[in-house]
Amino acid sequence: MSKSENTLIVADSEHDANMLYSVGMFVPDPFIYFRINGRCHIVMNDLEIDRARKQAPHCRIISQSLCLEKLRKARVKNPGTAAIISLLLRERNLKKISVPANFPLGLARELRNYRIKVRVKEDGVCPQREFKQADEVKKISAALVMAEVGLAEGIQALKNSKISRDRKIIYHGVPLTSEKLRSIINTVIMQAGGLASHTIVAGGRQGCDPHEQGHGVLRAHQPIILDVFPRSQKTGYFGDITRTVVKGRASEAVRRLYQTVAHGQEIAFAKARHKAKASAIHKAVQDYFESQGYKTGKKNGRMQGFFHGTGHGLGLEIHEAPRISPSAQGELRAGHVVTIEPGLYYPEIGGVRLEDVAFITREAPRNLTKFEKVLEV
Repeated sequence: MSKSENTLIVADSEHDANMLYSVGMFVPDPFIYFRINGRCHIVMNDLEIDRARKQAPHCRIISQSLCLEKLRKARVKNPGTAAIISLLLRERNLKKISVPANFPLGLARELRNYRIKVRVKEDGVCPQREFKQADEVKKISAALVMAEVGLAEGIQALKNSKISRDRKIIYHGVPLTSEKLRSIINTVIMQAGGLASHTIVAGGRQGCDPHEQGHGVLRAHQPIILDVFPRSQKTGYFGDITRTVVKGRASEAVRRLYQTVAHGQEIAFAKARHKAKASAIHKAVQDYFESQGYKTGKKNGRMQGFFHGTGHGLGLEIHEAPRISPSAQGELRAGHVVTIEPGLYYPEIGGVRLEDVAFITREAPRNLTKFEKVLEV
């Protein structure tokens, strides 16, 4: 956020990444944050005010109760959030303020009634979030460890399982389902301090829909996509990792698909450099897949091949700028943290996706993911 720009956010920091980035503490209910002449202020209720003084020392803490008392003395009827904002801005001789694109429309209308001009900042109120500082890279790495711990537990469950005559995966005497394996992964992540949501455990044809969470009994000798993306309960930063495994023996078609995706990921890493055009990175992977005979397009009414982006930014949101995709407009820059996750999907074979996280530097990118890649378990 530019120090010279006056900015207002009204949101909770549990769900709004800009608010969490600006304040650095979790607050479950919406509150007022504004930055005036480079200094940040937050308006807190009596419940949160003492905690805010400790956890947000870089902000000036303003009592919501005192603001409401001033407004009542000024004979303002039913003073609410808009009235408080108007009071504080006018005390600082301000009549206009910049807000994020997701600013509440109803509140913006109320502020106009108080003759406060609200302008949406098109490039975002926290554009610097795109570029990670050293401490942020550490927080992402810590969240990645949580993901890897959960993934390791899930793969160990597969290793400890047996295969029935009808190719079902049997765990502790009963068929292993996507739901059960997901709960094994998520439980360990929670124990490690993370929150896992919508973890993907998709086997066989289910893996051909990249966002299918997976359901039902898992079967041997076919690819299972495990995509784990927990959020650290302490910091709010995300980790993101995907591995594709086969319990038993992979077919030659699956082996070749896996090797092709693995090499496609290597190509992307080699090209993910400072000032590299994001769309060109994706095109290099797409071109390689095409050269190996893996076409992308619609067949029998559904997409197959490589039909999603190569990667996305990772931080306080699971998907944030920049994107590595055919339509991406920008370049990678030093300080970006992005996933590198090519995949190939064919219903007659199954899906394969591999995902690591790259920290872009002025030299070669640094792979923040330490987890091994093994197809058969």
